[in-house]
Amino acid sequence: MFHPKLFMDRNSNEPINMYQHLFFDLDHTLWDFEQNSKNTMQQLYITHRLEGRGITDFEAFYAVYRAHNEKLWERFRKGFIKRDELRWKRMWHTLLDFKVGDTKIANELSVAYLEILPTQRALMPHAIEVLDYCKTKEYSMHIITNGFDTTQRQKLHYCGIATYFDQLISSEKSNSMKPKKEIFDFALQATNAQPESSIMIGDALEIDIAGAMSAGWDQIYFNPEKMAHTRKPTYEITSLKEIIGIL
Repeated sequence: MFHPKLFMDRNSNEPINMYQHLFFDLDHTLWDFEQNSKNTMQQLYITHRLEGRGITDFEAFYAVYRAHNEKLWERFRKGFIKRDELRWKRMWHTLLDFKVGDTKIANELSVAYLEILPTQRALMPHAIEVLDYCKTKEYSMHIITNGFDTTQRQKLHYCGIATYFDQLISSEKSNSMKPKKEIFDFALQATNAQPESSIMIGDALEIDIAGAMSAGWDQIYFNPEKMAHTRKPTYEITSLKEIIGIL
């Protein structure tokens, strides 16, 4: 059973929820990145006629792409590669694994992916229900994302949830990335929030949750796969709907 963080109002002696600012991660937390990415790659697989290039199994193609994408994102977060390198090399390495050494197609896929992906609209289960609830409770809601600013704004627009949020804090805007403390400090400054009245909601244990911990924020760890770990977040949930019992 979850219990919200409360303090007593000095005038009315009534309990008041101490949180005022909710900071959500976007991808995998509210926006169903896996489904939207897969839909996008399937479109590219068809429009670029990759089956005719010898890539006969889309599921295998997408699995290889995901593996390369994850590795390159990790390198990007650590500062080993630049944004543009990440974007085209994930396609290049995937094609190479299927013996398609075509730089032109890799760049075409990279550009098309970034055009189509943000227009996809799949959200995680209960995302709208939770956002509506938080809106009725008059929380200030914001996004903190390691994604690219323009792309993330497009996602919010196309899936219809942009109006729920006051601020979008991106790695580009803050010149930092989760889990670094600097992006959380930047978020506080941008929203006029305080650590004790802020809570981070995200699915990435070592990025969202560990980062918020180091910044002195409370956290809600969204762990739908029930992955085992040794961290001790303030709250842990397996469904977004459980947020309603916390806030």
